[in-house]
Amino acid sequence: MCLIAFAWQTAGQPLVMLANRDEFHARPTRAAAFWDEEGQPDLLAGKDLEAGGTWMGVTRAGRFAALTNIRSPGARQGPRSRGELVTRYLADDQHPEAFLAQLKEQLDDYAGFNLLVGDREQLWHLNSRDGRCTALQPGVYGLSNDSLDSAWPKLEALRTRLASAPANADAELLLELLADSQRYPDDQLPHTGIDPDWERALSAAFIVGDTYGTRASTLLRIDQDGGIEFRERRFGPMGARLGDSTWAL
Repeated sequence: MCLIAFAWQTAGQPLVMLANRDEFHARPTRAAAFWDEEGQPDLLAGKDLEAGGTWMGVTRAGRFAALTNIRSPGARQGPRSRGELVTRYLADDQHPEAFLAQLKEQLDDYAGFNLLVGDREQLWHLNSRDGRCTALQPGVYGLSNDSLDSAWPKLEALRTRLASAPANADAELLLELLADSQRYPDDQLPHTGIDPDWERALSAAFIVGDTYGTRASTLLRIDQDGGIEFRERRFGPMGARLGDSTWAL
């Protein structure tokens, strides 16, 4: 997952989370579904078929998690896949704080990441670079490939749009907030150490390309009665729309 904006405990709703997963189109991926074959029939998420983990998911009990990598070329790569962190949390029943406290002892096993873990009452964030676990207060946040609420143009734009969306906005309107393919001028871009052409391409919220781009846009919403809405919209090369799936739990 490469771009997330979420409203936590605002406007009478526990959670509205919007996320784009950016990845190479050749990387094998299973569309979001319940993980019956893995012995986790209450876990709903897509699946990275190369490493076996996921980037975002939710359970019928209202546990949810989402992950972004930290963009740091040349940084040490851990021996374990970051995608397993989401599935580990969703398959467990640990308190979010306890899960992250345990994970802090294992950070050397993974390349850099941001991890959000929560349930209907609480939401926690861990940035592996600084090792800080934070319980998030009500508000609207953004997360990409650096730190929470980093001043990246696409992050700030998406967070602002989500904050301005009506409290009862329908799913189509919310998913359209993720469809912005605007690239930003060089003087507004972060300097993360990658090639300038890549930096420009990745500056868009919705990335369009032949070999790399936005593979999925996802909405996760938990309402005040505890109901869960999960929608995934999938894309192929050059942003070709491949299909939509919706669940109400």
